[in-house]
Amino acid sequence: MSTRKLQSRRAGANVNIVHIVSLFSLLTCAAAYSQTQKDWPSYNRSLASDRFSPLASIDGGNVDRLKVLCSYDTGQMVSFQTGLIEVDGLIYGTTEQDTFAIDANDCSERWRVHEDFAPGFLKVNRGIAYLDGRVFRGTRDGRVIAYQAKTGKTMWQVQIADPDRSESVPAAPIAWRGLVFVGNAGGDSKGVKGRMYALDASSGRIVWEFYLVPREAGDVPRGPAADDPNAGYVLTTWINPPGFPITGGATWTSYTLDEARGLLYIPGGNPGPDFVGDTRQGDNLYTDSIVVLDARTGRYVRHMQLVPHDVHDWDVSTAPALVETHAGRRIVSIAPKDGYLYALDAGNGSTIFRNPVTTIENAEAAPTPEGTHFCPGPQGGAEFNGVAYDPASNLLYTGEVDWCVTIHTVSIPELAAVPLGGTWSGDADGFGVQDPTSSGWFSASDADTGELKWQLHTSTPLIGGVTATAGGLVFFGDLDGNLNALDSSTGATLWSARLDGAVGGGVITYDTGRGQKIAVAAGLTSPIWPTPQVTARVQILGMPE
Repeated sequence: MSTRKLQSRRAGANVNIVHIVSLFSLLTCAAAYSQTQKDWPSYNRSLASDRFSPLASIDGGNVDRLKVLCSYDTGQMVSFQTGLIEVDGLIYGTTEQDTFAIDANDCSERWRVHEDFAPGFLKVNRGIAYLDGRVFRGTRDGRVIAYQAKTGKTMWQVQIADPDRSESVPAAPIAWRGLVFVGNAGGDSKGVKGRMYALDASSGRIVWEFYLVPREAGDVPRGPAADDPNAGYVLTTWINPPGFPITGGATWTSYTLDEARGLLYIPGGNPGPDFVGDTRQGDNLYTDSIVVLDARTGRYVRHMQLVPHDVHDWDVSTAPALVETHAGRRIVSIAPKDGYLYALDAGNGSTIFRNPVTTIENAEAAPTPEGTHFCPGPQGGAEFNGVAYDPASNLLYTGEVDWCVTIHTVSIPELAAVPLGGTWSGDADGFGVQDPTSSGWFSASDADTGELKWQLHTSTPLIGGVTATAGGLVFFGDLDGNLNALDSSTGATLWSARLDGAVGGGVITYDTGRGQKIAVAAGLTSPIWPTPQVTARVQILGMPE
């Protein structure tokens, strides 16, 4: 055998090895992608927040066989609003103080971690993010914490909010390409300003900080300031008298990210004081807006203000859904607390449609000391769970609260006397006197036109997650504790079951390889919602084996 022939054979072997390695890599990537499609790895499943699952094993022909397979009881009576996630066979969830991982098939606890801090009035946390073997959550005492996903071991923690000023971090973070995105809540408290952060997922280091209302002298920086070339104009939209600090724009639900373009979409909260607009004349940017930033740098890209100069506490609170419709439009769809369903052009932010999906009355009236009744109230519209989209039917689904309120505003001197960090709504009763009755609306609207295709009126408010699937179904729960499955095209109720407690958190679906399942955060017990008094629990449903 000649040397040249030997070298040629070796070269050929190397080429074959390269081909084999490349094929293995492709198969590995394909398997990982396939499993990702079966998981529920983020608050709204995808970072685009469309809440659609491609799973179709559960469909209209067998959904009536669904039953509860197991239940995980947290043992805590809290406002259980966690947006459950499922990754690699584990479900992750949160209560106000605890973080847990359970087996996604049998509910057995894998780990649970408790954080020791004073509980709040609402006792709420909205969930967790996953990235590269770690999970991330915020806390009432202003921290963001990273845990090892398999063991619950604390990896790092960082302070982004000041609990002494009534700031907290109840929102569910999202994570992407080595970054964790989350902001602070507390915009109903005097002097609290909403801020958004990108954190290094490996260390917790603050990569950038963006103020969602004007940053002023005296505001303490926590990280590198992101660039906002619009900042000078934004400041002119706040005309406040002395003693009335710029307040609001906080975030408290979750967020959305356009992975292809690297754009972060932030739903912004109300201005403060909530109901007395004379103390903050102007549009009050960027409150009640969707703010779009470059996710890597935090640089301002655009904003879409839906409620200028809000005096009704109508936060633009839910994470917007990024959707490509049947007509080929790229839209941003959102259902805020004002009772409308919006579709905005993703390219330029212009409004395509704005249609009511719950009762709207006296919406233009400013609150007065004598009393002003309007709908939706501060606990109306869509609260913390947003729209779902079904690409097969081109329908947007919304769960809404129908609950009106009467507001009696307080005097300017009373507002001026509130200390920094104190509740600053401007209402004599806190956040109004709610009507004695409340209900909900579940609606399906065409994503191109906004046309209402069908609608269901429910006896209780709808605040839990909505999930559409490729099985032609849409799932949602209510505060009576019912989990419902509807035909996604017609709205016909195909199945319903009473769970143990109100549904105010995540409704997700996944398949670990042992059949499609549904997991529900049930057992919300709240001082501000009409709910049964039970402990919070995760319930897993599936087909009987």
